[in-house]
Amino acid sequence: MIHPASCTDKIRPFLVMDVLEAAHALEAEGHDIVHLEIGEPDFDTPDCVKEAANKAISDGQTHYTHSLGVMALREAICEDYHTRYGVSLCPEQIVVTSGTSPAMLLAFGALLEPGEEVLLPDPGYACYPNFVHFVHGEPKRVRLREADGFQLHPDLVREAITPGTRAMMVNSPSNPAGTVLPGEWIQELAGLQPALVADEIYHGLVYGEAASSVLEHTEDAFVLNGFSKLYAMTGWRLGYLIAPQRFMRAIQKLAQNLFICAGSVAQHAAIAALRHAGPDVERMRQTYDTRRQVLLQRLQKMGFTLAVEPKGAFYVFVNASHLGSDSYTLAFDILHKAHVGVTPGIDFGPGGEGYLRFSYANSLENIEKGMDRLEAYIQKL
Repeated sequence: MIHPASCTDKIRPFLVMDVLEAAHALEAEGHDIVHLEIGEPDFDTPDCVKEAANKAISDGQTHYTHSLGVMALREAICEDYHTRYGVSLCPEQIVVTSGTSPAMLLAFGALLEPGEEVLLPDPGYACYPNFVHFVHGEPKRVRLREADGFQLHPDLVREAITPGTRAMMVNSPSNPAGTVLPGEWIQELAGLQPALVADEIYHGLVYGEAASSVLEHTEDAFVLNGFSKLYAMTGWRLGYLIAPQRFMRAIQKLAQNLFICAGSVAQHAAIAALRHAGPDVERMRQTYDTRRQVLLQRLQKMGFTLAVEPKGAFYVFVNASHLGSDSYTLAFDILHKAHVGVTPGIDFGPGGEGYLRFSYANSLENIEKGMDRLEAYIQKL
């Protein structure tokens, strides 16, 4: 009998999806669930983006594009990075992908020989190790410190580097902590030997000082970004990878064979997002900030703690060890008894155990309702 490939044994389930699916089952039974578990904007895609998509369809822009992406979109991405960060890029450094997940696959596929290590943040985005495993690399979790906002301090990298270390991953603003990596840390990380891979998907969703791109500090880095979070375009499945030019032919060959190209209509819509959706983005950002402040106040009042205030993305990652040491069991207990969906910290690695992640990508009304329910749940413990 033929069995699934052994590499799939190393792919962990995405626990937030377990919570979401259990929440949907409760909703099917008639229960009202407040969703604070999923990291998806609750806003509609800006009208200018939808109009550009409709025009692309009407104009017949429904065929394969260049394997690296529509030139006008890659030029618009270059313009965006120059405007925001003062960084000079060329379109030949960019491959447009169907979301940042394919971009990550291309980056690690071009970087790693079998068995080479990638230093990954712990806690960090749950899917990072799975991409490394899939291309036969070795994920090496680096335990982050709460006092550092669960960001990758250069000293931790120096301690973790071995002769087999090929790359290191940073994520700022981060998932799950919502914190921002200081520019001076990025500068130090860029001077270390491993290749620097940066997930910048939450850039633009910051509340205070802007996040620094790694490309402000080095040209020799890989950057993952896209349109899902900032422009409320999750279902459009569009992202991109910026890479050093010496890697681009290898990346292009992978893209041609694995994906051919990203969706043409979404690419034309993304041009409008970059050039015309600024007011929509600012409105969403301000709304997120209001929700962030309310959620932080309510959680801290209930006894949850955090060492560094989250000032990016749309997450709050709090210490919940006073309620229990098993975050998975705790998250499901909250779901079933309080009817509030939250993400267990263990989903983000062993360093996340004892914590819970709350998403404020939901209405202020629902956040308040969820907090009222959570407060009642805690009072009953």
